[in-house]
Amino acid sequence: MPKEVLERAFDPFFTIKPIGQGTGLGLSMVHGFAGQSGGAVRIYSEVDQGTMVCIYLPRYFGDDAQETAGDETVAVPAVVGGPVVLLVDDEPLVRMVASEHLDDLGYTVLEAGDANEALQIFDANGSIALLVTDVGLPGVMSGRQLAEVIREKRPDREVLFITGYAENAVFNHGHLERGMHMLGKPFQMDVFAAKVADLLAVSGNN
Repeated sequence: MPKEVLERAFDPFFTIKPIGQGTGLGLSMVHGFAGQSGGAVRIYSEVDQGTMVCIYLPRYFGDDAQETAGDETVAVPAVVGGPVVLLVDDEPLVRMVASEHLDDLGYTVLEAGDANEALQIFDANGSIALLVTDVGLPGVMSGRQLAEVIREKRPDREVLFITGYAENAVFNHGHLERGMHMLGKPFQMDVFAAKVADLLAVSGNN
């Protein structure tokens, strides 16, 4: 990478692609994950030679068999005739895994790969109880902008952002409006399902 690209490689949404063809290099997700884990990440790059990304994580000295509070699973009961969840993410694998998990719990999941598709689905389905969206979406509208448009239409809708970006960099030092919530990637599916259930309970749609 040239120096000017290397200096901004970890910036959220920074991209060298044309407008509308990319939302970022994705390295800010790596940077955020390493930092949240107590580690660090470094890039070594030379033009026409190659790039090396090194991730440094704390070493664990404990017993492999020892269970920690973070390893505990969250039991989420299946929902019978559950509410409708609109899931928006440009990664098909993320949508598939999350959708299948929520579907197994009894929710009806509608999927979209970008904000425009999500708005069309939302306008056609008045029964959507919860919006779950990534922040970095392809196209001209981000997940945050999508949420704002939907909240203008339905101010009572709860919103769950799922993102690998550092929260402070995306949401003005962690500030979220009432009814908007954050879950950082990567996350465990049981934690994700528990969060969805909590938000639907708050909105009275559980």
